[in-house]
This record gives sequence, C-alpha cells and structure tokens, in this order.
Amino acid sequence: MDFLIISLFSYLCGSIPFGLIITKFFSGQDIRKIGSGNIGATNVLRTGNKYLALTTLIFDSIKGYIPVIISINYYSEWVQLSCLLTFLGHVFPVWLKFKGGKGVATYLGIISALSIQLSIIFIFTWIVVSLIFKYSSVSSIFSTFTVFIINLAREVFFSSNITSIIIDLPDSKILFIFFILIIFTHRKNIHNLKNKTENKIKI
Repeated sequence: MDFLIISLFSYLCGSIPFGLIITKFFSGQDIRKIGSGNIGATNVLRTGNKYLALTTLIFDSIKGYIPVIISINYYSEWVQLSCLLTFLGHVFPVWLKFKGGKGVATYLGIISALSIQLSIIFIFTWIVVSLIFKYSSVSSIFSTFTVFIINLAREVFFSSNITSIIIDLPDSKILFIFFILIIFTHRKNIHNLKNKTENKIKI
C-alpha cells in the first residue's frame, strides 16, 4: 500500500503543469504555443515576463521538493522511487498527453530535499556555466553531471558511518539516472547545439 501511495502522490505532484497554469492565468497565453513549446521556466521566460518565469521555477522546484521530503520522513524505503516518479511526472504529465517539461527545476527541488549542499552546488554551477556559455541546456546538463560526480566522490572518499552522519549523502545511482534523463529531455537542444541553432538565454 505504501508503494502505491508514494508512487501516485509523487507522480501526481510532479505532473502539475505550473508553467502552463501560471502563464495561462496571468497572461492568457498558452506556453505550448510559444518558443520551444516547453512548459518549463526557461520557455516561460520567452513570454517576456521574468516574474512569471521565476514563479514557474519556484513552483516547479517546490513540487519536486514536497513529495521527496515527505518520503524521506515517512516512507524512507521508497525515497528513490519518489524521486524518479516525481521527475517523470513533470516530463510525462498525463494531463498534457505526456508532453511535459525538461525537468531541471523539478530536479532542483528533488536534490534540495536529498541534500541542500548538492542543491547549492547545482545552482552555483548552473549560474557560472550560463554566464560563460549563455545556454540554459548546457548549464543544466553540466550542472547535473557535476552534482553526480561530486556525490560519487563523496561516496568513495567519505563513506564512513561518522561522515555519513555529518554529511547527507544521496545514492549516486539515482543521481546518475537523473543525469541520463536530463540528457534525454535535452536531446533536441543537443541537436540544436551541434547545428548552432540553439537559442541563448536572454535576461
């Protein structure tokens, strides 16, 4: 029963299309008909409204954080399942014929629940890479990879029970899966980067 509860709750939380809801409510626009058609914060930014994009980013992060933190506190044996289904809910929402976002903000919410240190590393890396290359896709992929590598290094070099108490240490396997999924959701962006047609971030 716990398996079913956490599976449904995580997926349904992740599947809430905040980008679509927020832009529709506040601007009357359908985000799916703007820019890349993606429902995430980066595409919401293409509406020209930074506040709607920031609001989408925050809510997409919160919907990633809530089910995972609940799982950590009440269903600890299903934490990784909760992480995965929350992310997949955003990428493949049943309400939008399984055509969702790329999952970066939701991923940030998930790792924030798993490790606040890793979320800070992700944000810092994303900002630095975006300032250098000006591509949201490059920043997202590189930051997700950085989080995985740093956590893997911590597992290898700081695996003692004492250190595990001091430093929260998520399982690197789930972080690797997220890295692969982020590459998958950005496959079109990778294609555009190769063809030099990828849009740069405009702030």
